[in-house]
Parts: sequence; C-alpha cells; structure tokens
Amino acid sequence: MGISLDGLASGLDTTALISSVMQVEAVPQTLLKYKSQDLQSMVSALQGLNSKVAALATQATTAAKPGAFDLYAATTSSDKVVATTTAAAKAGSIDFQVDKLAQTQVTVTPKINAVVGWPYTTMTINSGGQAFTIEPLTSNLDDVVKSVNAAGAGVTATKVAVGAGEYRLQFTATKSGEAGAFTITDPAATFTDVMAAQDAQITLWPTAGNAAQPVKSSTNTFADVLPGVTVTAKEVTTAPVTLTVARDDAAITKQASDLVAGVNDIFSYVAARTAVTSTTNTSGTSTKAGIFAGDSAVRSVNQNILSAASLPVGTPPRSPSEIGISITKTGTMEFDATKFAAALAKDPAGTAAKVQEIAGRVATAATAASDKYNGTLTTKITGQQSEVRDLANRIGDWDTRLASRKATLQRTYSGLETALSGMKAQQSWLTAQLSGLSGSKSA
Repeated sequence: MGISLDGLASGLDTTALISSVMQVEAVPQTLLKYKSQDLQSMVSALQGLNSKVAALATQATTAAKPGAFDLYAATTSSDKVVATTTAAAKAGSIDFQVDKLAQTQVTVTPKINAVVGWPYTTMTINSGGQAFTIEPLTSNLDDVVKSVNAAGAGVTATKVAVGAGEYRLQFTATKSGEAGAFTITDPAATFTDVMAAQDAQITLWPTAGNAAQPVKSSTNTFADVLPGVTVTAKEVTTAPVTLTVARDDAAITKQASDLVAGVNDIFSYVAARTAVTSTTNTSGTSTKAGIFAGDSAVRSVNQNILSAASLPVGTPPRSPSEIGISITKTGTMEFDATKFAAALAKDPAGTAAKVQEIAGRVATAATAASDKYNGTLTTKITGQQSEVRDLANRIGDWDTRLASRKATLQRTYSGLETALSGMKAQQSWLTAQLSGLSGSKSA
C-alpha cells in the first residue's frame, strides 16, 4: 500500500483529487462495462428464446411424423379388466371371458423344531426341467434357507414361525404361472402345496361354442389381444367382457392444442421482451424498450413461426381456422377445441393431415432458428458471446491502464507534497536567518 501524503504541505485532499481524476479517466471503461452488461442480458434472453424454439421444433417434428395422430384408446365393459394401448393400436372390438388368474406356487413343510433342525442332509428341487441338489452346511434352518436361496433353482425359501420354538419352511417360485412350477423331494419328507402354479387364462369369443379360443399367460397380462392392445385381468369374470378400441379424440385434440400452445409460448416470450414500458416519478415520465425491441433476427424468427402456423393448409388451400386454429388481432394463435372436435368428427383423416402440415411447417421454421450449428438464433448468440469476450479483454486492458495512471498521479502528488514540504522548510530557515540578522543590527 502507498503512503498517503494528504495535506502534509499543500493542505489539499490529494486522495479526493486523484479519485476525481480517475473517475473521468475511467469513463471509457465504464461505457464498455455498460455495453458488456447489455450484451450479456441480450445473450441470456436469446438463449432462453432459443431453448423454447428448440423445444417447439422437437414437439412439431414429432407431431408431423406419419401416424402421429393415429391415436386410439381402449376400454372394457368390466372394471375387472384394464386395457392399455401402444402406437400400434387400431380400431376394433372383441369379447372374452377371464377364466383363471395366474398363481405363483407356494409349498410348505410340516412343523420343524428349531432345536432338532432340518432332519435331512440333502434336498432336491426340480424346476424348469432341471434338478438342483441342495446340501445345507448344517441342520440349522437359517442355513437351509440360505442354501436354497443361493442355489438358483427358481425357488426362494423363508422361515416362518408357527409356535414356541417351531417353524415351517415356505418355498415360493420366483416365476408366476406354470413356468414357475417346482417339486421338492427329500427322504421321508412331506411337502404341501399351499398354492399351485397356474397360468392365467382368458377365452376369446366365449359364446361361440367350438370357435371359442382359450389363451394363457404366466401373468395376468395378455399382450396384443388386439394389435397394440394389452389387457390385464384383476378378477375372474362370470360373463363376457367386451374390449373396444376407438379413435382417441381427446388425445388428438390435446396434441393439436399443445402444438398451438407451444407456438404461443414463443410469441409470449418475445412480446414480453419487446414491449415498451413507461415509468413515472418526480422527475417525470421515462420509457424503456424491451431487450428484443428493434432486433431484426428475433422479429424474423417470430414472423416465420407465425406464418408457418397460420398460412392456408390442404388442397385446395383452406384457412386453418376451419379446424379451429386461427390467428388473433394481437398476432398470436388461438385454438378452438369445440370447432376442432367438430372437424375431427366430420373428417378425421383430413383434419389430422392439416394439423400435421402445420406441424411440419412449424418444425422447419423452428429448426432453422434453433439448429445448434447454423440456426439463426444460434449464430446470433455465438456472435454476441464473442463480442462479450472481446469487451472483457478491453475492460481488462483498461484496468491495467487505469492502475498505471493512478500510480503516476500518486507519484506526482506525492512529489509535489515533498517539494512543497522542502520549500516550506527552506522558507522557515530563511525567515529564521533574517530574523537573526535583524536582531544583530538592533544590538
């Protein structure tokens, strides 16, 4: 740290003087800092917009794919059966009856005294067409359980307390249904099946006599009963259950609505950062434009997406408003679910095709703006980030320059104070000498 010489000789506040000079000297750097802050704010806003546009590009690309609006829902006439669909589902219907639910085999031993322990030296489990011979290290029931569970025989063992010092071992298949069936053999041992291995079974066309078709599953789930449709039985049914697969108008409407909402999300983001705001205080009224105001790149992206979403569709070209997608006076999009539902009911394929055409155009416009290599927004962000880095270097250079200037001023003022101090000392000496001469003459 330097030594302050404020006022030692001159009486001046040299620190304040240097500070004032440095404030003036630093004006160019301050302007650079303000510019850097503005650019960083712009980069942040553009990155937010780019993320939203990229998300819209992904959403619209998915909606534009063939079959994206071929959405179907499955229902059953009984709450004892649940149906789900995949993208492969098509309209259809079938009757079936749930005859049996799947069971996992559970087998138990008679009571075993813990003190006596397992009375046999070996145990053979037959499972999946293989025989597994198990030899516990000791007769201790915990060792027996451990040996069974480590054998990989498709069976797990558990020790169950059934009285004072007495237990039964429970053996449970690791697979449900008939595929998990097993047998246990041991000299003189008696094993009881508490629950037999059993596949679930449904019968298709149960009222069709000889045409009825049983179908089995090791679980209570039956895949592809109809293409792309899986049913899961919860209980046995005493009457036929009707499975119906129909076009899912609610899901189709939501997909179209979500596309419009994704487009409007872009417009809202841009509008919020373009609007001019006014502030009134004691000094008067001031206005401030949003960060995107006057930016041609953002305006172009916004307009391209708006055009993609609102231009005519189909052959011959028709306004999207006919299917409930329209442009408002404020330059945003509006989705009329009632109008869309009516169009979908009247012409399902044509309505879906129009939405997909819009989605394809939106995907193209959004991708052109947000592509990670050469998108309009990506390029602009990269350029402005480069400018921010350049400004940071220039601001750093000014730090060095200003530090040098301040050191020079401090040396100069310190030198002045030293010189003034010397001159004052010399003045005092001369004054004293002159006073001495005057005193000699008087004597």
